[in-house]
Amino acid sequence: IYGLSAMLMKIIVDLKPDYLAACYDLPGPTFRHDAYEGYKAKRPKTDDALVSQMNRSRDIFQVFNIPIYENPGFEADDMLGTIVEQIETHNKQKTNSNKIDIVIASGDMDTMQLIEGKNVQVYTLKKGINDTILYDEKAVKERFGFPPKLLPDFKGLRGDPSDNIIGIAGIGEKTATDLIKIFG
Repeated sequence: IYGLSAMLMKIIVDLKPDYLAACYDLPGPTFRHDAYEGYKAKRPKTDDALVSQMNRSRDIFQVFNIPIYENPGFEADDMLGTIVEQIETHNKQKTNSNKIDIVIASGDMDTMQLIEGKNVQVYTLKKGINDTILYDEKAVKERFGFPPKLLPDFKGLRGDPSDNIIGIAGIGEKTATDLIKIFG
C-alpha cells in the first residue's frame, strides 16, 4: 500500500497527468484460459497478504478520485489496451493541440506492445521507486532491437514462462530476436 501510494504521488509529480485511471485483474479465468488451458497454470497461488493489499489499494484510488476499470474475463492490460485504442481513435479525429498523450504506468512489460512513437509510452520501475524509465518506441527498439508491435511475436517464439506460454522448442531470446530482426 505504501509503495503504491508513493508511486502514485511520484507519477503525479513527475508526469503531471491531466487524467488518471486504474485497471485491475479480477479473480477467475479470462478468455486466454479458454484459448489455452495451460495459461498461467504454473503460477503459484497469490499470497493472501498480497490479495488483502490489492483489495485495500482500491481505497487509494477512490481517495484520489481515480476511476477503476475491470471486467470479468479480462486482465488489467486488456483494459489498458482498450483505453489506449479509444484514446488513439479520439486522437485521429483531433488536431495536434487537442490530442492526448498516453503514459501507461505498469510493471507488466506486456504493456510495452502498446507503445507508439511518443504518443503511447510506458513508465515503469528499473530498480526501486526512485529509478524509473519511460519507454517510447525508440527505447523499445534500443532494448529489443525491433519495434513494440513485434513484442507479441517475440514472446510467441521464445515463450513466456510467467504466463506458461511454451514458445517454439529450441528458440530462445537470441534466436527469437534474430528471426524478428530478419523477418519482422
